[in-house]
Amino acid sequence: MAELVYDKDGRLLFTKEMKEEYTILMPQMLPVHFGMFQQLLILEGYKVDMLTTNHRGIVDEGLKYVHNDTCYPALLVIGQLIDAIKHGGYDPHKVALFITQTGGGCRASNYIHLLRKALEKAGLEFVPVISVNLSGLEKNPGFSLTLPLVRKLIYAMLYGDLLVNAANQVRPYELTQGKTDAMLDRWQKTLIDGFQAGKGMSRKQMRDNFNTILADFAAIPVSQEEKVRVGVVGEIYVKFSPLGNNNLEDFLLSEGAEPVVPGLTDFMIFKIFNREVDVNIYGGPWAKKKFCQIFKGYIEACQRDMIAALKKTRFRAPGTFENMHRLVQGYLGDGNKMGEGWLLTGEMLELIHSGVPNIVCTQPFGCLPNHIVGKGMIRKLKDDYPSSNIVAIDYDPGATKINQENRIKLMLANAKALARQEAEKEPAGAGV
Repeated sequence: MAELVYDKDGRLLFTKEMKEEYTILMPQMLPVHFGMFQQLLILEGYKVDMLTTNHRGIVDEGLKYVHNDTCYPALLVIGQLIDAIKHGGYDPHKVALFITQTGGGCRASNYIHLLRKALEKAGLEFVPVISVNLSGLEKNPGFSLTLPLVRKLIYAMLYGDLLVNAANQVRPYELTQGKTDAMLDRWQKTLIDGFQAGKGMSRKQMRDNFNTILADFAAIPVSQEEKVRVGVVGEIYVKFSPLGNNNLEDFLLSEGAEPVVPGLTDFMIFKIFNREVDVNIYGGPWAKKKFCQIFKGYIEACQRDMIAALKKTRFRAPGTFENMHRLVQGYLGDGNKMGEGWLLTGEMLELIHSGVPNIVCTQPFGCLPNHIVGKGMIRKLKDDYPSSNIVAIDYDPGATKINQENRIKLMLANAKALARQEAEKEPAGAGV
């Protein structure tokens, strides 16, 4: 059994010996993206299980060890991890927990301390917690983000965004139910096999894969039915996680709508851009700013490749990060960057400009940054864009699924009524 090793501050380390013996438990946020992330980590020699549990017991475990005034995603992530240790059939002395840190003032940075406190309270203080970050916040001798691994994760992120984008535009219209999900599974396996063989890891190979992926999804037989498109924005976890948003995308599909979900790539670019903004506003090393510019530029170039591939097909393409940043000028400044910061408003603006005025803004109850740049901006957006149809939905342990869904149903009813009004206007306009 691996020896427990602590640093000078008393933090339990994940050692090289643990890498051989321990299973790393990883919470799920985006099923497609995180599924590929998991496989990439396995290829690096780590034993990794991605948690897909989704039941009330997770909330109950979170409430035991996290104050209920703490942000809902913290409660869910910590609850899911502790529930897995206690009820998932794992040896508590042979598991480690995996959580991301971005270095900001919100969930992705501070939950790691809440998690360690929760483990201590639960009598599991011997379970190591791995911080995954690009800021050098914490280091462990048994886990490291090498440059080759970071590059693979970036590619997996872009592939994930493309796969989800294409799937969301096919799934609501597929003539044979399950075809889209089967194609998703096939391409995830193909890409991981390619990573293992060293394929798909150049810009050219990625562009070729983009084209092939889109051709395969375009070949799935679909109906010509028109459906209401609904954008999904909000706090990063409840926006993406089925556990966090009560399976929102499935609900929208069941109501005859097409979910439109902005990808993870914009959020990643946003976080890198914020480091550059920090130097501009507060000062700092020139080298830090230059590195961020180069890193950001590389991901943006890859994003443009993805957008170009989509534009060559029948699929709708998202805008670039640069375009979103341009749209938000006059609404929020670059210094507004806590939580999703100006990005949340930017995503709503991009959706409206791309013909998706119907938007669900998902928010953890009590999350001040998100309420400012989410709910707080809705009135301004509606004033500037009268056709916009935006509903803010709070998610917390006490919020009932039925109330959330009823509010979304009302938004959908408004969307369908507006669509009918627009359809009635068209013949009159054509005759003039």
